[in-house]
Amino acid sequence: MFVFGEFFKSLAFLVNGVCQLLYWLIFARIIISWFPVDPYHSIVQFLHQVTEPILAPFRRLPLQIGMLDLTPLVAFIAIQFLNTVLVRILLNMAMQLGAA
Repeated sequence: MFVFGEFFKSLAFLVNGVCQLLYWLIFARIIISWFPVDPYHSIVQFLHQVTEPILAPFRRLPLQIGMLDLTPLVAFIAIQFLNTVLVRILLNMAMQLGAA
């Protein structure tokens, strides 16, 4: 059972890392959107391709107040919620299976 516990512990750290990476990529996209940058630049396109699948479901909701788009804020909250819940569940499973 120790092996499964370590597996869930590693999975929890992986989920945490992916959520943190997504958080910072969305943050970078927000910062870049404030400046006049070339939309065809490779970094801008990369940020758009990586973050749009996460932001797209939230864009269906009425999250715009005037010219202010609150979609990234709601995505931040959702990512943090999922991160907290999933990591806690995985770490609890790991502890129950005997991981140190």
